[in-house]
Amino acid sequence: MSFSWSGPPSRRCSPIPPPTDNPVPPSGAPMPRVTAPAMSPHSAAARCHVARSTSGRVASRRWLLVAAPVVRTVGMALVVVLLFGGCREQRPSVVSTKPASEAPTPVPAKLDEPGVRATDFVLTDQSGEAFDSRSLAGKVWVGSVFFANCPGPCFRENQALADILREIDAPDLVVVSLTCDPDNDTPEVLRRYADRFDADLSRWKFLTGDMATIKTIANESFRLPAEVGVHSERGVVFDRQGRLRGGFHLLQADRVDLLKKLIREVLDEPADEPADEPLPATPAADAPSAAPSTPVGADR
Repeated sequence: MSFSWSGPPSRRCSPIPPPTDNPVPPSGAPMPRVTAPAMSPHSAAARCHVARSTSGRVASRRWLLVAAPVVRTVGMALVVVLLFGGCREQRPSVVSTKPASEAPTPVPAKLDEPGVRATDFVLTDQSGEAFDSRSLAGKVWVGSVFFANCPGPCFRENQALADILREIDAPDLVVVSLTCDPDNDTPEVLRRYADRFDADLSRWKFLTGDMATIKTIANESFRLPAEVGVHSERGVVFDRQGRLRGGFHLLQADRVDLLKKLIREVLDEPADEPADEPLPATPAADAPSAAPSTPVGADR
């Protein structure tokens, strides 16, 4: 029996060539670049990629939320240390051995009555010359304590004093600044320090000397504490008779304004009022008469 095919003619298929490592099209042209199909946003792979990216961003935000307060706290602590602790960091402080009862009584902002006349003293100024406080007779003067290595408060304190001298341009107004670090603050160091403020050295004296003498002047006449590298930030005012009249903080603008007001009031007072001389010590019954008094710090 024979069969015959009445359908469409059969198609002859070419055999499938075996795979090669580097297929080359028959024309010899380079194979076209094959790229992966675009990832559908709804595919599982796309969802996984988005999830990973989102979780990474969330983790970064959480880290920033935790780290930011820590960074702010550390930064504020550094600022506080630099601004308010600078005077104690540059030089080691010497703790006073005086009992609390012997510490200087803080000077009030303004005394109701003139205080006792300041004790005379002799120190060395920024030019290396002897400075005798008796040269201040008949002048109004402001006393302060500082040291040249102090990075923050002392500079601001002396900047306020420089502003006062510029604003109150009176020849009878003098500023007397005592260093509380005399081992470092030699006359040469003080002269360079004065240059930073364009100080008029005829009206502003930067003084150094023996620390014990400086401490005595600060405690007893200025009524301010003074140790090596430790001091008050007040300026105290003395009238033409050398009597303490009050003092104000030099780092607060409103206090500085009150200090200027007090200085002007004292400058306007009559200059011919007699000074209150310190009472001499009473000698013992059989003791010989005392020698003439010598200013604190003077060569004996």
